[in-house]
Amino acid sequence: MLYGFSAGNGYHLYAQPSDMRKGFNALSGMVRNELERNPLSGEVFIFLNRRRTLIKLLVWDTTGYVIYYKRLEAGTFELPVLAGDEKSITLTREKLMLILEGIELKSVKKRKRFSQQFTA
Repeated sequence: MLYGFSAGNGYHLYAQPSDMRKGFNALSGMVRNELERNPLSGEVFIFLNRRRTLIKLLVWDTTGYVIYYKRLEAGTFELPVLAGDEKSITLTREKLMLILEGIELKSVKKRKRFSQQFTA
């Protein structure tokens, strides 16, 4: 379980394969320069390697960067469907958990729930 990650966080999956040798500085540079987002925002930035057997999550937690890193011993992480030439895909926390647990995304059906609509 990912401690401190909630539905209130933004989750952004980098759409291209990433070099998993990259650390805090290089990943935060990719967030700033390629995704054009602020790596200090508290949002979670997700990176996968080409084979989709490694995943890194980068997040700023008010005092410094945290990297969560997972290696699969068998199988691959599922990549959500990309639409065109997107640089990133915005995910929900729930979809990230499904990816981490190896649940096939297209087989999941979400039941109707209340959603508050905000008007300006």
